[in-house]
Amino acid sequence: MNRKKKIYTILKKKQKKANAKGNRNGKPVYISKAERAKMAEQEVAVEASVEGGVEESEEEGVEAGIKGSVEQPLDTDSKL
Repeated sequence: MNRKKKIYTILKKKQKKANAKGNRNGKPVYISKAERAKMAEQEVAVEASVEGGVEESEEEGVEAGIKGSVEQPLDTDSKL
């Protein structure tokens, strides 16, 4: 009986390990509160710099006399 139990437990361990490799945990990685705060600050900084950059480029376009986007004429002679 002891030999059967030992073989059974060894085979059961191998089967559990094989199943565990295939079934990875789908739970997301924990991010601490401090790290979340840092990420939020970075996002705000990036958004502010992007908005500031857009406003500056719009101002430069208006100063140059360009209104909106300039439409390009279609090239009817081009071959597809």
